[in-house]
Amino acid sequence: MIKTMTNERLEACLALIQTSLEDLKAKNITVLNVEDLTDVMERIVIADGTSKRHVRAMADSVGAEAKQAGFMPLGREGGNDSDWTLIDLGAVVVHMMTPQAREFYDLEGLWSSSESLAELVATPREKKTAGRRNK
Repeated sequence: MIKTMTNERLEACLALIQTSLEDLKAKNITVLNVEDLTDVMERIVIADGTSKRHVRAMADSVGAEAKQAGFMPLGREGGNDSDWTLIDLGAVVVHMMTPQAREFYDLEGLWSSSESLAELVATPREKKTAGRRNK
């Protein structure tokens, strides 16, 4: 992966996210190092909110504080009534979710190894033989 942040900036971003989430009483904050598993990001932060409203408040806070500190969010997914909202900060993607959504989607299990990710890759369909026609 081409690093989009220096190590110092990455650590500052993670510290800001941690503080923002802790200030809003997020639960089970986890940081996953995925730089060897994908070219899309370097870290994933996952945190539990106690309700959909709490998830939204955490996302609002992380987004606003990141922007104020110069970490411009590239995007936000999840609506006002969502049990999972994410903020994309480039090298860091922050997932805020209810415990039920976190258990269901199991991001920690998914991102635990390259073998876990490989299981999700679609296997290409075999090419049709030259003489066959689709009906």
